[in-house]
Amino acid sequence: MISLTTAVFSRAETDELDEICRSQPAYWRLSGDADPETMTRDSVEAMLRADAAADGCETLVARDGTGRVVGFVQLLLRHPVSGRPWIGLLMVDGRLGRRGYGRDIVAAVEERFRSGGAAAVELGVLVANEAARSFWERLGYRAIDVRPDRDKGRPTAVLEKPL
Repeated sequence: MISLTTAVFSRAETDELDEICRSQPAYWRLSGDADPETMTRDSVEAMLRADAAADGCETLVARDGTGRVVGFVQLLLRHPVSGRPWIGLLMVDGRLGRRGYGRDIVAAVEERFRSGGAAAVELGVLVANEAARSFWERLGYRAIDVRPDRDKGRPTAVLEKPL
């Protein structure tokens, strides 16, 4: 069972989120959002705090049944284009890969949006990130558009799942 709580960015929690970010160097190389060789705890904290502080955004920390942090997810409660809830980033601890944590975090996010009355949820996957797109498609998400992302203009597949 996964529980989601709003990130508070305490020292201990930020240390855990930093470790999770560092456990996924392939993502950072692919996205270009950070250099995994030079990223520091302070730069990770600044990035996460900035994302969480953006209007309508929320960062949720995912814990397993024992309370261990297994990942986090960044949400946009209302996308400016579609008006739908949006999953901005899902990051699972790379040391815990292929154990179902990503699937369980997504299920918890979907239930949260469903219980809040959302009819669907959307997300963007960089076209170059074939593994991520395959993951989302296995969970029932389907492509509805391809367009440049809002920050850097990278080709991005927009996926949607009815709730």
